[in-house]
Amino acid sequence: MTRTTSDRSDDAGRTTPGAPGAGTGQDPVSSGTGRWGMTIPLGDASLTDLPALCGQLADAGYTDAWSSEATATDGIVPLALAAGEPRLRLGSAIVSAYTRGPALLAQTAATMAAAAPGRFVLGLGTSSNVIVSNWNSIPFSRPYQRMLDTVRFLRRALAGEKITEEFPTFTVRGFRLGVTPPVPPKIMVAALRPRMLELAGREADGVILNWLSPDDCDTVLPYVRAHNPDAEVVARIFVCVHDDPAAARRQLRTMIAAYLTVPVYREFHQWLGRQAALEGMWAAWEAGDRRAALAAIPDEIVDELIVHGTVEQCRAGVRRFVEHGVTTPVLSIVNGGPSPLDVASALAAR
Repeated sequence: MTRTTSDRSDDAGRTTPGAPGAGTGQDPVSSGTGRWGMTIPLGDASLTDLPALCGQLADAGYTDAWSSEATATDGIVPLALAAGEPRLRLGSAIVSAYTRGPALLAQTAATMAAAAPGRFVLGLGTSSNVIVSNWNSIPFSRPYQRMLDTVRFLRRALAGEKITEEFPTFTVRGFRLGVTPPVPPKIMVAALRPRMLELAGREADGVILNWLSPDDCDTVLPYVRAHNPDAEVVARIFVCVHDDPAAARRQLRTMIAAYLTVPVYREFHQWLGRQAALEGMWAAWEAGDRRAALAAIPDEIVDELIVHGTVEQCRAGVRRFVEHGVTTPVLSIVNGGPSPLDVASALAAR
């Protein structure tokens, strides 16, 4: 799941807008949001089973179902299938601001808002050069500006305005939604580094985080909250339930290498201060030695970035994100073994 990026100049000459927070101390059940999300589809479950599965997730105590969009399902169809479960809020985490045109994004958001009135959140990200350019043959240029233009266009389009304008990264001539949602959906922006984090706080209704540790939230969230102290904070949290740490870490290193060698994530973790810890992986990867790259990932990096262990250890690991300011934790179960629904039920908020 490649999420987002920020412009390469994001951190140039910038200082953190406020001291790192010590966290909110909130529990997901007793906090103001009380949200606890799950990534759908769940494991290898059939899409035809998704409506019933979403009912079971709601029965277990989940409040949210969020999609992803990389090489498997797209980010919208699973949400449409889940829309019949009225107890779940639905969100995309994320769909790209590049791979759908501006008008189609507006239509998609309006359609989902009609399918799940008051329960759909449009999560947008710029994604990465891999998905945008390598897989979809679209130039991955000016990501910060593309996101800014997209959010501002969507605000106007979802309000029913007819739009003819040359934005810096695209032009729209004579577009108006055929059906305007009575309540426009929230728009949230996926962000990694300062400039995009600030955009999420200033222009959107909240931020979507990915591939970071609970402590990293203290670094990134001040940039958002400097512009919107009440911004919603969604975090996709990878979770692996197991009783064999050594075997789990071997599996999880593969995930880490697949993501953190992508340029936008490499830059993100360099900014977070992991240059020394991950330099061995990056060097081996660039040399084409995948086995050495995996071996170079320290155990502590695996433990920081992926929640894993017993059910209780995983529940505690997710709660650490809440303690550090995440208002909507969204679990993504990455291990095989028992039925993913059984694992999801065991991990539900109580």
